[in-house]
Amino acid sequence: MLVSEILRIKGNALFTTPPNGTVLEAIKVMAQHDIGSLVVMDHGQMAGMLTFAEVLEALAQRQGQLGDLKVSEIYVRDPLIATPHLDVMELRRSMVERHQRYVPVQEGATLLGVISFHDVAKAVYEEQSFENRMLKSYIKSWPDEEGQ
Repeated sequence: MLVSEILRIKGNALFTTPPNGTVLEAIKVMAQHDIGSLVVMDHGQMAGMLTFAEVLEALAQRQGQLGDLKVSEIYVRDPLIATPHLDVMELRRSMVERHQRYVPVQEGATLLGVISFHDVAKAVYEEQSFENRMLKSYIKSWPDEEGQ
């Protein structure tokens, strides 16, 4: 299965934030849309990712006070990036190795969407369930010892 297939099923809605926006504004968008990450866009180009992990770290360092903290002060500038033609199992390995829960998908300079570790796990589960059903069906139709 390819990353493009996950995007096709999931859709490619993108939620973004500017680097000069406040973290509090970003949190409101994340909460409103029940998402764990935002793409940081600067002058029409992806600059990085802001995820709940960076927000929680900022809250911990600032004793629960965000004040006017800017996205630019905490976002990840070098996130793992996937291409639509990448195999999902390879993406899963990379996400685990880099401990990254959200991955932007780009083709050239075009941002196509964001895939979460949940999206990857769901796709792998569904693919394995389909293969399992096919194998069980094949085994059930296997002729017995008498050739029936």
